[in-house]
Amino acid sequence: MGKITVSNIKTYAYHGCLQEEALIGSDYLVNVTVYADLKKASVSDDLEDTVDYVHINHIVKQEMAIRSKLLEHVAKRIIDRIFSELSIVNESEVTVSKLNPPIGGDVEMVSITVQLTR
Repeated sequence: MGKITVSNIKTYAYHGCLQEEALIGSDYLVNVTVYADLKKASVSDDLEDTVDYVHINHIVKQEMAIRSKLLEHVAKRIIDRIFSELSIVNESEVTVSKLNPPIGGDVEMVSITVQLTR
């Protein structure tokens, strides 16, 4: 088993329950970790035998562009796409962080993490 992590994918999106969030938007960071059998890739040196992190970045950017009220919903959609499009992946963990959330305090970020096994 191997682990691939794509860290701090930066996006600007319009998630949140408040109407203000839908209009103004916010900065987000997304971290994705996937687990897969990487033995074949370690021998073959072939991209087809591993998880293409460019593909993961693409999925994150597309799903973050679709507005949701809850970050949990976005994270689940990202994992569903990973499982659908990257058959080698057995398990995935996605953390979505909203920077400077509008919660009436000096808070750097709020984060949710969703972890699922195929």
